[in-house]
Amino acid sequence: MWQRHFAAALFATLAITGVAHADQLADIKARGTLVCGTQNASEPYAFPDAATRKIVGFDVDVCNAIAKGLGVKLEHRALSTDARIPELKTHRVDVLAAAVAWMPARAAQVDFSDQYFVAPIRVLVRADSPVQTLDQLAGKKIAASEGSSSAAVSVTRLPDSNLLTFHDISSAFLALQQGKVEGLVAGQLILARFANEAAAKGGQQYRLLTKSVFEERWGVVTNKNEPALLAAVNKILVDYDKSNGLQDSFDKWLGNKSVYKFTRDYKVEPIKVQ
Repeated sequence: MWQRHFAAALFATLAITGVAHADQLADIKARGTLVCGTQNASEPYAFPDAATRKIVGFDVDVCNAIAKGLGVKLEHRALSTDARIPELKTHRVDVLAAAVAWMPARAAQVDFSDQYFVAPIRVLVRADSPVQTLDQLAGKKIAASEGSSSAAVSVTRLPDSNLLTFHDISSAFLALQQGKVEGLVAGQLILARFANEAAAKGGQQYRLLTKSVFEERWGVVTNKNEPALLAAVNKILVDYDKSNGLQDSFDKWLGNKSVYKFTRDYKVEPIKVQ
């Protein structure tokens, strides 16, 4: 008899706990505040404005859009790269809009919304290089930062090239400057910065190859088993895009109103595994 009562009590406890855990959206609305984490000091995604010292950027705009869509106030929290997912899993933040690219290992721990940004990994070459396409890097030396996703994808996406890894991205760029490698593989943003800085100095010039080596797809990240919150975030992102809010933010921080002049050619849609 006691076994049946114990099992019933245990089932009820688990059911209540499961409902509470799976209803984070209700908790956020009851609290009246969304705690949204971004990556700290990550310009132009989330960084302190020089004049106001307020954290601004593309990811911060996404946090604001989600809070507005939920009808609650935003509490912004800047996180280190390593702390992003641990802070989410321990419920110190509700969601992340923190430059988190979808990866199988991450998807096993947390859930990703529809993509709100696509970050291409591209190749930078010297302006006078004969290389015009990725195929022409076959048999040539290319550089990447040691342990980076750029280095990892280069192995599979540019298998006929000779990959050299360097301690950091600055050292890898120096190898390109010195002619030790034909191309530098990294995120589009950092490569554009290198090219822009070189152009401003008037020395050796650089250009990006047109085709991407790989595309990292960013989503808003939630804890597992939060279907209501994830569905709400997805709807808000779609509405944010339809209202041109996402495009306006992209143009301001990354597009034609920024120093980067990137073109947005992606949609808000479920992340597709490449």
